[in-house]
Amino acid sequence: MSTEAPWLYLASQSPRRRQLLEQWGLRCELLLPDPHEDAEGLEVVRPNEAPATYVRRVTRLKLEHAVARLQRRGLPAGPVLCADTTVALGRQILGKPESPDHAVQILRQLSGQKHQVLTAVALHHQGRIHQALSRSTVQFSALTEAQIAHYVASGEPMGKAGAYGIQGLAGLLIARISGSYTGIMGLPAFETAQLLAEAGLPIT
Repeated sequence: MSTEAPWLYLASQSPRRRQLLEQWGLRCELLLPDPHEDAEGLEVVRPNEAPATYVRRVTRLKLEHAVARLQRRGLPAGPVLCADTTVALGRQILGKPESPDHAVQILRQLSGQKHQVLTAVALHHQGRIHQALSRSTVQFSALTEAQIAHYVASGEPMGKAGAYGIQGLAGLLIARISGSYTGIMGLPAFETAQLLAEAGLPIT
């Protein structure tokens, strides 16, 4: 029986997800959207949509588009992995900041507060879709305006749900977490391993 690690397509532009997969010994090839695809349009929140419902729906949509992309390009068949992370303050979904000022606004909301980080993972393999969801709680310390300004000036909040990345400078501002550190980063280790094993692609 082969002990070689699974190989898969990763349908994500996040360098952190690729780094995590490689750290776990998986081989992956990026399967990114074509220029004409409206990747951001898939992330539009529906009215009164609960954060968990939203992140599951968006992840499945992204996976379906990635599988169609694979077929359209005529690439060799293989497992396709997709993930999406959302930050929620109560039922309010805090997406990626549209500008530095918007990042400041989001971080002011998170200051001193507990919030939820939900990362959904979906895998398409041999005609089946496997899905998992990771939930974690993060609490920021009470942030000063100077701390927020310094962090936003670093550029790190841009392109990240909730305007922060725990693996970077924001780790200095977070008082505590409960849940999955890798899930907060964007790809939960435990849930991803379970998903791959369920699909017959265990990480050895």
